[in-house]
Amino acid sequence: MALTVKTFGSMSEAAAALASDRTARFISGGTLLMRAINEGDTSIGTLVRSTDTGYRQIRSDPSRVEIGAGARMVDILANRDLAFLHPAARIVGGPAVRAMATVGGNLFAGSPYGDFTTALLALDATVSIQAAYGGAQQMPLEQFLQSRDRSSGLVTAVTVSRPASPDAFRFRKVSRVKPKGVSVLSIAAHLPATGGRLSNARVAYGAMAPTPIRARAVERALEGRSLDAAGIAPALAAAAEGTTPATDALASAWYRREVLPVHLRRVLLGETG
Repeated sequence: MALTVKTFGSMSEAAAALASDRTARFISGGTLLMRAINEGDTSIGTLVRSTDTGYRQIRSDPSRVEIGAGARMVDILANRDLAFLHPAARIVGGPAVRAMATVGGNLFAGSPYGDFTTALLALDATVSIQAAYGGAQQMPLEQFLQSRDRSSGLVTAVTVSRPASPDAFRFRKVSRVKPKGVSVLSIAAHLPATGGRLSNARVAYGAMAPTPIRARAVERALEGRSLDAAGIAPALAAAAEGTTPATDALASAWYRREVLPVHLRRVLLGETG
């Protein structure tokens, strides 16, 4: 099946083109899409791209950061203002993949991929979506992930809250092949504290469900607690609540649930290695 490539100057034009052609897919970095094409996905007939420079821009202020969906992992790593996201960007594939893989593309990565999205979820991210006809809308990332396969618009940017302090945001990827193996699981946690007590902690898991998910039972168990062995004990007991991991070539669902509390403990206590 022959592929047609269409290029548009604005995201609104690209969104309209996608809506008018059921075989159309938007291409940016192409790390997921080109693999599907090379593996023989015949449902793709048109590739839509945009030269809109705003699609790759990164804008920040003291409290929030807006990252264009077309920003690549290497762009994240080159931006000192985004140092809190560097650990999550650094583990996305090898150098060649990071040079192409985009923030927007990672939102659509199926489990056990999508580690960067797990980090965004723990940072209270919202997604900007350009409608096919009309303006843009904002949607919480958690809501977007629940309906991403039915989304009719085009993701243009992701906005995240800046962590309360450099130590307040933590990320850990567990893989069998280091440093760039596929995830057995990943954990991201934003742990703001006042007077030594946690308040409004956000914890997210990757590879523990079909999409990255919030660990809400863990968040509830952490509220008002201290980050020490006794304080986090209730959270560890609730670690696997609400998870639905898959069994695949990397690990069984049983194994993922078994090791999850071990790695959650290391994240919450700030342990390395």
